[in-house]
Amino acid sequence: MNIPFVSFKPLEKELNADLRNAFERVLDRSWYIEGKEDEAFEKAFAEFCNAEYCVGVGNGLDALMLVLRALEIGAGDEVIVPSNTYIATALAVTYVGATPVLVEPDIRTYNIDPAKIEEKITAKTKAIMPVHLYGQPCDMDPIMAIAKKHGLYVIEDCAQAHGATYKGKVIGSFGDAAGFSFYPGKNLGALGDAGAVVTNSEDLAKKVRALGNYGSDYKYHHIYKGVNSRLDELQAAFLSAKLPIMDKVNNNRRETAKKYLEGIKNPALTLPYIPEYANPVWHIFAVRCKNRDALASYLQEKGLGINKHYPIAIHLQDCYKDLGLKEGDLPIAEEIAATQLSLPMYYGMTDEEIQYVIDALNSYQEA
Repeated sequence: MNIPFVSFKPLEKELNADLRNAFERVLDRSWYIEGKEDEAFEKAFAEFCNAEYCVGVGNGLDALMLVLRALEIGAGDEVIVPSNTYIATALAVTYVGATPVLVEPDIRTYNIDPAKIEEKITAKTKAIMPVHLYGQPCDMDPIMAIAKKHGLYVIEDCAQAHGATYKGKVIGSFGDAAGFSFYPGKNLGALGDAGAVVTNSEDLAKKVRALGNYGSDYKYHHIYKGVNSRLDELQAAFLSAKLPIMDKVNNNRRETAKKYLEGIKNPALTLPYIPEYANPVWHIFAVRCKNRDALASYLQEKGLGINKHYPIAIHLQDCYKDLGLKEGDLPIAEEIAATQLSLPMYYGMTDEEIQYVIDALNSYQEA
């Protein structure tokens, strides 16, 4: 049996008529930027996130970068980010001229360890950017307490966690603002690049919108040196077609994860850990294995699509040599990078496919 790492087919089949209607609606209106589709999606997604405001932008990286710019974080400033995340989190900080300060994760959750944050705070620190990695909520209460104690902003990176909750409260509603990605592979994915910022601050939302529209608050009037990063009407329409079934999509992924967690019994594997405070949405189902590459080859021979998130830690990437960190400086991030493997996880997996993955994992034997 061949099972892909991700497949859009089940969801696209279910929503085929809605997606085609969305396309026709935009085409018939002949309005492609900053129109009714964008306005409708922003309103609906803000409600989904339990936030007052949503601003559609070009992608998830831009969402984080625009928030940083709106908060006037820049050259000479530092931003706390996890050492174990996709590079976009750090790049957003770099793009505004600030310095990303990497903090190690909790080895169980892979998310930033609140107990390690304060030791990295300096007079230059302006914000903490927790990442709800793989759809697993960060431990937000201690993070918010640290931010309040030191007068820091909190910007949530929610790129992989649409609809996840922490102690019953949806992520993206804790900090000063949150950035979302709607890259096609996300739980809520567009049919191209797209992103959004959510916040409860009207002033911050207005500033983000202006910054993403060439710095303009109204046509040909530019109050900031902005960029071009807007959610186009077509992607907004597609997202609006998908948003109403997001709870169904997330619950389906939770059921798949539950079957994995109950069915995989191989002692060579470390399965995901779920804290009591978390209700993940399982963008990624990650296991760890000492001989990760051997496991990956074995599963591929069995016909399974797998992925490695992320095999080179940020501080060891060539582009971040300027941070002055070397191998061994962030051992937890390096350990995860060397042992993590992502299994097939997508909406609409059949029971037969799920069981095949479980059986393949259980039949693996370390050499």
